[in-house]
Amino acid sequence: MYRPPLIALAAAAALAAAPWTATAAGPVATVAVATGATAAGFELDGALEPLRQSTVAAQVAGNVTQLLVKAGDRVTAGQVLARIDDRDTAAGVAQADAGVAQAEAAFRNAKVHVERTRELRAQQFVSQAALDVAETQFKAAEAALRQAQAARSQAALARGFTAVTAPFAGVVLATHLEAGDLAAPGRPVATVYVPGALRAVVQVPASRLPLARAAQRVEVLLPGATQWIAPAKVTPLPSADAVSQTVEWRLDLPADAAAGQLPGATVRVRFAAPSAPAATDAVPTVPAAALLKRGELTAVYVVQGDRFVLRAVRTGAPVGEQVQVLAGLKAGDRVATDPVRAGLAGATPAP
Repeated sequence: MYRPPLIALAAAAALAAAPWTATAAGPVATVAVATGATAAGFELDGALEPLRQSTVAAQVAGNVTQLLVKAGDRVTAGQVLARIDDRDTAAGVAQADAGVAQAEAAFRNAKVHVERTRELRAQQFVSQAALDVAETQFKAAEAALRQAQAARSQAALARGFTAVTAPFAGVVLATHLEAGDLAAPGRPVATVYVPGALRAVVQVPASRLPLARAAQRVEVLLPGATQWIAPAKVTPLPSADAVSQTVEWRLDLPADAAAGQLPGATVRVRFAAPSAPAATDAVPTVPAAALLKRGELTAVYVVQGDRFVLRAVRTGAPVGEQVQVLAGLKAGDRVATDPVRAGLAGATPAP
């Protein structure tokens, strides 16, 4: 069975979504794809994430009996976030207490016996071998007592893990369990972050790393903002992702810029060209008005014979009133300057 290519499906969806106007179809002006040496700057999409964030996980197994917080709650350091059924750990503590009591009784008995044996040995009533046995029994009882006390401490620590607490003061970003769910060691319970301290994270393709490192400045455009801001700190990670072949760059935002922003929001990151950039390979550019955007699709109407064909493109950084086209066009192509009219039935390229 014939299956249309993905680009064709996307193009059809874009055409279906394109607004119809009363403008009659007919000749539509076109422009040739320009090329030339452009500055080595580029832009990428990034996301905001907290500078300090922790996903608190359970350390013991058991049913969650109480979930005491919800997303958006403010918490203090050490505040209980959730409680896990502690009957099993409570039984462990009781067993450890009994073990300590037994070890203490054995230790007291061994201590009395060794002291009495020493007195009898001083009066030559028992042999040195008998004293050696008594002292060995005393040391064994002493070690058994320390072992029992350590077991009690371990049992008490395990019982303390049934109360899941916040590691620091912050805001609950999300909860991952509900009351009645089964907790297990390592299973996340809640995520807590410190508000007001955010960074922009962007994945830079490995092929653009030289351009990123040579950038004169790195800037961030926050959601709803019109001015680019300079990050307080720029930290590229020292390794690349083996699958995506990208390198993560972390851009710490100034405190005043981070105020009111939310983790997870999309931002735009610009790597500005050096002040005296070297010429790079010719990059096709088209007027910004020639681009047709429908959801995630960016396309242009390309002249093909006596008609227009919709072609998806991947755009780069703006260059004045032009936009770089990183994929989808080549030198010599002609595109419609009015993509809305070019999409109407009967539209033809103007001579």
